[in-house]
Amino acid sequence: MNDRTETLEFQAEARQLLQLMVHSIYSKKDVFLRELISNASDALDKLRLTALVDKDLVVDTDDLHIAIEVDRDARTLTVRDNGIGMSRDEVVSVIGTIAKSGTAELLRQLREAKDAGASQELIGQFGVGFYAAFMVADRVELVTRRAGESGGTRWESTGAGTYTIASVDDAPQGTAVTLHLKPADAEDNLHDYTAEWTIREIVKRYSDFIAHPIRMTVERPGEGDAEATTETVTLNSMKALWARPRGEVEPTEYHEFYKHISHDWTDPLETIHMRGEGTFEYEALLFIPSHAPIDLFSPQGRRGVQLYVKRVFIMDDCDALMPNYLRFIKGVVDAHDLSLNISREILQQDRQIQAVRRRLVKKVLATVKELKTGQPERYRTFWSEFGAAVKEGLIDDIDNRDTLLEILSVASTQDPAELTDLAGYVGRMKDGQTDIYYATGENRATIENSPHMEAFRAKGYEVLLLTDPVDEVWVEQVGSYDGKTLRSVAKGQVDLDTEEERKEAEAEREQQRTEYADLLGWMGGVLGDSVKEVRLSSRLTTSPACVVGDAHDITPTLEKMYRAMGHEVPKVKRILELNPTHPLVTGLRKAHEQGDADPSLAETAELLYGMALLAEGGDLGDPSRFARILADRLTRTL
Repeated sequence: MNDRTETLEFQAEARQLLQLMVHSIYSKKDVFLRELISNASDALDKLRLTALVDKDLVVDTDDLHIAIEVDRDARTLTVRDNGIGMSRDEVVSVIGTIAKSGTAELLRQLREAKDAGASQELIGQFGVGFYAAFMVADRVELVTRRAGESGGTRWESTGAGTYTIASVDDAPQGTAVTLHLKPADAEDNLHDYTAEWTIREIVKRYSDFIAHPIRMTVERPGEGDAEATTETVTLNSMKALWARPRGEVEPTEYHEFYKHISHDWTDPLETIHMRGEGTFEYEALLFIPSHAPIDLFSPQGRRGVQLYVKRVFIMDDCDALMPNYLRFIKGVVDAHDLSLNISREILQQDRQIQAVRRRLVKKVLATVKELKTGQPERYRTFWSEFGAAVKEGLIDDIDNRDTLLEILSVASTQDPAELTDLAGYVGRMKDGQTDIYYATGENRATIENSPHMEAFRAKGYEVLLLTDPVDEVWVEQVGSYDGKTLRSVAKGQVDLDTEEERKEAEAEREQQRTEYADLLGWMGGVLGDSVKEVRLSSRLTTSPACVVGDAHDITPTLEKMYRAMGHEVPKVKRILELNPTHPLVTGLRKAHEQGDADPSLAETAELLYGMALLAEGGDLGDPSRFARILADRLTRTL
């Protein structure tokens, strides 16, 4: 070592920032190794590029690698590379100080932040992951020599406030970072970073796909009286499938990779391999699973997309890259350059992220659309497993709503076994039909047996049968398709007659309105606490009554969903419709004409309303009262 040794002091702002990094920024201490390996990989890439550009630079690029060296007795861990290295001036500017332009302003914002979480959001991209080493080390040494130079540089610090920098004569090309490790502390999540399997696990998790080999010399105990031996092993696979052209990857390789990242035991339904080029480059390898995870509808369910930057693992479950309705998609997105905060753990919400997200979503939906048209069996598998989740996108993703409506499939009265899409329904609509009719309910049987369906069945109108809870919401949000209004069979007035049929029945209807006027007014008063109106129905053929909503009322199911989520919604009164040709209704009218003082008539009106609620699968307001009145009536018949 020559006499060019200096002891320098961190600037006050830089010391504060260093303390923040060591104690607040990183949620997991293991990431220190990810940061050091990432820096080493960058140095190797820079050497290869420099050697191509600078023909006068004589360097060997045949065996670019990263070495991890452990001394268990001295409790040191060294990460070494034979990359580009740094000059003394570069060490001073890159490693010797954290301070960059705007540091004083940054620290002012940090002091105003009320918690560490807010502090993290304020930190920009400083590229100083090297200092994560101080989370696990009492002292850090760095020895480096830039390719093409004869002398090297040693940097050393405890992170307390000063650092020393000196020139050395015998440094190898590249950079070696040696950590003098703190004692292991399980309570503080400080592992023993001299343990082989701890290092293996960290490298496998964060750096498995680094393009350069990560090597470590390990000791193997001898058998019997044989002496222990050592061998050099490569810790990372370097098999980043997403970085290879699709034509060079076998389907079995994709399937094995999917099982590795998803912990699934079955092959994926579909593989999506794409590359984004231009101002922002990235590769993506996404998978559509062949079956839904058990936590698909759990608020705590895991998301599927992992984020890498230049093959370095950044985070699991990256919800910034995939909308919630596609939460079942598994895979990897590897960005060449991405705005992360200082810890690389939180994505800054910028145009890059939004652009990647838009492209990924469009590609996934386009793939599903291709399955629907070209591989209907595979599409049916997809929709049966994930359709209920995908329909959430009709509410949230307005930009892709048209595509989502194209890939939508629902049950209908057209076929008891096969689903239909909206385009198919529109193609089968009757002459003069302007609305797409649908019904919602818990299951197909309940909907098909509902009184609301009687007129549609009698007239031969196809009705979509929607049984997922999300259906209650998206049909209201979407409103129409191909110029046709989505209309519930349980809302508003229904008149399915042709103009000729309407003219023929007008006289009869007018007579019914006259005959039932008193009964309707009386029942409206008796049931006033439960219904907003009692009127004659044009949708019933065999049932005595049904309950319907006004055209713009929310449904009872949706009302219950809002209440379950803690939202206060006013109680919505509905409309009781009577079938003027049903014997029970005509009998009630005649009994009322003879005298409405009989208290049993009011009970009959209550029973009629309760029966209408039960017929549609609804809930009675007072089940015990309904049961008592019904029991009394049955007793009288014996």
